[in-house]
Amino acid sequence: MKTKIFSIVTILFLSLTVSAQIDRTQQPKPGPAPKINLGTPKKFALPNGLQVLVVENHKLPRVSATLTIDNPPMSYGDKKGVEGLLSGMLGTGSTNTPKAKFDEEVDFLGANISFWDEGARASSLSKYFPKVLGLMADAAFNPVFTQEEFDKQMTQSLDGIKNSAKSVKAIASRVENALTYGKNHPFGEFTSEETLKNVTLQDVKDLYNKTYKPNNAYLIIIGDVNFNDIKSQVKDLFGTWKKGDLVTQKLPKVENPATTEINFIDMPNAVQSELSIINAVDLKMNDKDYYAALLANQILGGGGTGRLYKNLREDKGYTYGAYSGIGSS
Repeated sequence: MKTKIFSIVTILFLSLTVSAQIDRTQQPKPGPAPKINLGTPKKFALPNGLQVLVVENHKLPRVSATLTIDNPPMSYGDKKGVEGLLSGMLGTGSTNTPKAKFDEEVDFLGANISFWDEGARASSLSKYFPKVLGLMADAAFNPVFTQEEFDKQMTQSLDGIKNSAKSVKAIASRVENALTYGKNHPFGEFTSEETLKNVTLQDVKDLYNKTYKPNNAYLIIIGDVNFNDIKSQVKDLFGTWKKGDLVTQKLPKVENPATTEINFIDMPNAVQSELSIINAVDLKMNDKDYYAALLANQILGGGGTGRLYKNLREDKGYTYGAYSGIGSS
């Protein structure tokens, strides 16, 4: 017992000695920057226009697949919300597999499969991935659009709008976008009870048939896969996906106010306030200062370590947050 106590005291003494040798008046020098290896994808395209990128990474026995349909922003006018209903109805089984059985198979394989109005995503262990990718493709290309499911999604969406009616953050987001882009711009539209109730089941089907096309889509597969095996499987699953006319829409020009404009929204029930300072910037990903702008934003207010946040929390001692953001579109 004495030996153990003596050993602990010795270790503690050595730790204090090492700590005492650190000059805490000097800022530590940064270590070497981490090397990021994203992997070079192997590519191929199907006759229907689908672009496929595959990155082999055998470090872990997992695979993920993301299907992205690169449609331009669309205005939905008095039927804004139809895209949300489409997102909710996709993935509820397929014409080949009922919803209950589809969900059961996904759970049994320990996989994750999700859908939205312009894409899908799946991930699983590599040994189950061929089956999982097949399930994703089946639900994406053979959706079940029933009135029962439509009514269910409609009820949930209307409840969501009612729940957000007293949310300062939700209302501020709507107002910000409407003022910044204009209500006739896709980014300025917002879903309301009125627009949602204008949507029919046929509108959902029409939107799917109009936008879910392969000739403007990308399938990205990353993980523990063999390129040749994946290429063969993708051809079988996605090769029959029929291409169609691409969506085209001319967007209205976005202009900032000529002078500083201040807008107020009075919410008597609010216990806190939401303050936004907005300026529309035409930033593109191929601009020479794109990455510099992202880095500058991260320093200014990209999170809890940003200067805006620290100013409120550390300098002023306020229990609130402040952030900044910039991006491309």
